Amino acid sequence: MARIAVIGAGMGAMAAAARLAVAGHRVVVYERTETYGGALRRFERDGFRFDTGPGLLPLPAVYRDLFVKTGKEPLEDCVELVQVDPSSRHVFADGTAVSLPNASRAGVVSALDEALGAGTGQRWGDFLVRAREAWDRTRRPLLEEPLWRNWAVLAEREPYPSVPHRRLLRTRRAGTLAEVGTWELRDPRLAALLESHALAYGLDPRVAPASAAVLPYMEHAFGIWHVRGGMRELARAVHERCLARRVEFVFGAEVTGILEKDGRAAGVELAGGTSQAFGSGGGTVAEADHVVADVDPVRLRGLTGHPLDAEGDVRAETAAARPGRFTVLLALRGAREAGAAHRTVVHAPDRDAELDFLTSPGAGPARPAVTVLRPDDPALCPDADHESVVVSATVPTEADWERESTVEGFADMMVEAAGAALPGLRERLIWREVRTPGHSAAETGAGPVPAPALAAGGGRFLHPANTTRLPGLYRVGGWSHPGGGLPHAGMSGALVAGLIVEGPDFRGSQ
Repeated sequence: MARIAVIGAGMGAMAAAARLAVAGHRVVVYERTETYGGALRRFERDGFRFDTGPGLLPLPAVYRDLFVKTGKEPLEDCVELVQVDPSSRHVFADGTAVSLPNASRAGVVSALDEALGAGTGQRWGDFLVRAREAWDRTRRPLLEEPLWRNWAVLAEREPYPSVPHRRLLRTRRAGTLAEVGTWELRDPRLAALLESHALAYGLDPRVAPASAAVLPYMEHAFGIWHVRGGMRELARAVHERCLARRVEFVFGAEVTGILEKDGRAAGVELAGGTSQAFGSGGGTVAEADHVVADVDPVRLRGLTGHPLDAEGDVRAETAAARPGRFTVLLALRGAREAGAAHRTVVHAPDRDAELDFLTSPGAGPARPAVTVLRPDDPALCPDADHESVVVSATVPTEADWERESTVEGFADMMVEAAGAALPGLRERLIWREVRTPGHSAAETGAGPVPAPALAAGGGRFLHPANTTRLPGLYRVGGWSHPGGGLPHAGMSGALVAGLIVEGPDFRGSQ
């Protein structure tokens, strides 16, 4: 039985902790805040409840697998999953709108043809076929296996089978997501639909590789789900599974360093009083045989004081450079109207201005694409005569979010945009709560939103491997392979547990 110290109680960390505990190891999770769940937080006021992080669950099979592998109760016995249908409604800059059925290619093709014109649905359907090929080529090495030393194969080879495009007497193939939209979809509304999946993670479609086509494909193929009571319920269920497997949690415990002995990780240093043995309460030292860190690369580097990757390993963007999430929580009077879409994306009126602001905040705020979540869930509002709504957008973390006038002005812009999804919004509004990337940073230690790992792009869209140059130290969660998003966090937990339990011969999750 090994002693394992886990830094952070995010979803990836807890997924790893539960699997390691089932394998017979003694696991202690050290979390600097007073609760678990990472970005899966909840804001409550006057009987209204809101998710302040991810609001929907794609690819629930990842968490179904976690619950199957760690106990007798399946996921659906611990939380209620509701498939969202339509999966989304889109309101485009020209005023046209379309609702897309959940996980139905034929339904999506028909809906697009009817709303946007004959032929648009077929072009999107053909794109999904090509996106599936990219998914099939990358799923195993990119999501289900550790990032091996030959990761350059993923970096250099574009898995998306672009359609040849004749331009200026040359035949070219799309190399970026934006080029896929322009050359293959050939409709600015379809391009906006495509790019919205990348923008949700702060990816600029002008530079994101064509392989980002797997993002809309994942949602199309596996559906999108709401957790009854809010996404915080998923975090609760995973935490309770950890407790059932005798994982110990120490909250309010900030890790200030990683101990090293004989050239390997040997425990963690904690802020506080006296030295102590592993897992015996507060103090400054907790010894361990393995350390699993669910923190961003900048902080992890600070905990060790030296590089964790050999020269030539994956180049990861620093956490500080990643975009974050700006959210406005709306408490509304009046019941949710029948047939209202759970999720509506109101696209930006000026796509270039939106992308320029996202990548160069000095250009000044521009109205972004906003996502409006209106769950049909009585647990989230005080009674049937009220509604709780979450309006969010991806924004640059470097913008001046400390200035109240900037924050309130941007929130006003987002609420105005949300009116396209919320009839009579101004008359219904009781109060609003505004949350900038700074709120996320204060709560979780990381304001930016990590993106899923993507193939191609010279390796710039991969994440650091789960193993490090320091034996015994592992990385888990959104800032490590295979990247951000709830399914990816769960996958990272499975990979780290496999590497510790089975050792360097571990070939990936099944």
